[in-house]
Amino acid sequence: MVRTTVTGSVEGRQGDGETGRTGEAALVCASRYHRVFLSPVLPISPSPRLSKGFTLLELMIVISIIIILAAIALPQYQKTIMHTREAVLRDDLFKLRSLLDQYAADKGKLPQSLDDLVTSSYVRELPVDPITGQKDWVVATGDDPNSTTSEQGVTDVHSASGDVSSEGTPYSEW
Repeated sequence: MVRTTVTGSVEGRQGDGETGRTGEAALVCASRYHRVFLSPVLPISPSPRLSKGFTLLELMIVISIIIILAAIALPQYQKTIMHTREAVLRDDLFKLRSLLDQYAADKGKLPQSLDDLVTSSYVRELPVDPITGQKDWVVATGDDPNSTTSEQGVTDVHSASGDVSSEGTPYSEW
């Protein structure tokens, strides 16, 4: 009887088909055949070279690629942030100037300060200058054209920043 390697079942053998042996001689020959040719393949142990993880060289290459990409992207990011701040400044100046005109049309006189716009509920609070990060607007005062007593009032508003815009003009002239 011989145990097959494929199914694991025991088969009775009368003879060895190739050598013509019968009985015990056939079993010895068959067992020798199975040991030599049908032995299960033993798993090969992994060598220390094939261990899990990354090598230092691989990590350094990945870190170098990340640094190069960041160096390329950072100036574009800063440029986008500056353009966004300039757009917010333009919008804030436009809104403040239109509120000054609306105040003058409603009240018949110019406001004495930007705080008059807040106290009269034209705006909840003064916006923050996106360039300086503070509520430090520079106001231009002038004669009130609607006043009969030649009063002064706020005629225009500008940024308090002394920086130059991406267009080349100072923010204080916008």
